[in-house]
Amino acid sequence: MKLLKIKDSLRFSGLRVERFVILLLILLGFAIAGSRFLQQHPQHNPWAPLDLRDPPGWATATKLAKLRGDTDLCRAILERSEVSFASLAPADGPENACNRPDRTVLDSVNFSGTHPSMTCPVAAGLHLWVQQSVQPAAEAIFGSRVAKVHHLGTYSCRRMYGESSGPWSEHATGNAIDVAGFTLEDGTQISLVNDWNEPADKARFLKEIRDHACEIFGTVLSPDYNTAHRDHFHLDQDDRVWSICR
Repeated sequence: MKLLKIKDSLRFSGLRVERFVILLLILLGFAIAGSRFLQQHPQHNPWAPLDLRDPPGWATATKLAKLRGDTDLCRAILERSEVSFASLAPADGPENACNRPDRTVLDSVNFSGTHPSMTCPVAAGLHLWVQQSVQPAAEAIFGSRVAKVHHLGTYSCRRMYGESSGPWSEHATGNAIDVAGFTLEDGTQISLVNDWNEPADKARFLKEIRDHACEIFGTVLSPDYNTAHRDHFHLDQDDRVWSICR
């Protein structure tokens, strides 16, 4: 009887070891597959360096957030990603809150009028958004690429909503850009003030790229937010812990 119990115990122990080994092999397989996936898709890999030539992924927002307040790192990312830009000397504002230690001009995007200066994190986000979201959406919906991005400016030394008191606007340091519309290469004009609420392709395009912007910028405000934004997207890279997408 004791011998049978010993044999049963050994058999049970053997099964447990066998199942444990099988579980380890399964986990190892998942780990190898996951590692290969992350190597092939660096936009999802939190340990891979940020490259703005990659489409937005699971880790992109976290990587972009690390650029806020680190101008040297941000400009290194632009250079590594082969983004055309220029660095301007710091500028003081009429208020200390409006000083601009980081003035970056993004040359990789064709703007209407002059190219505005902005913080490097906004420039990095804008380049990624235009190249990886706006252009593909324009080609898919209209069969034409974007030729010009129409903007309402970046820098404005003021408090939020132009109030005499309260928090300073992200525009006070050029850490935001207001995008009003687009001109396509085939001449098509798209504007938020005219097309946002229309039941047509232009509205679909605008809402699609607004949603994509929310994956890239710290704050995205659209006509859905309030009447003050009826004619533009407000895009900024504030340092809030949470993002705002409206």
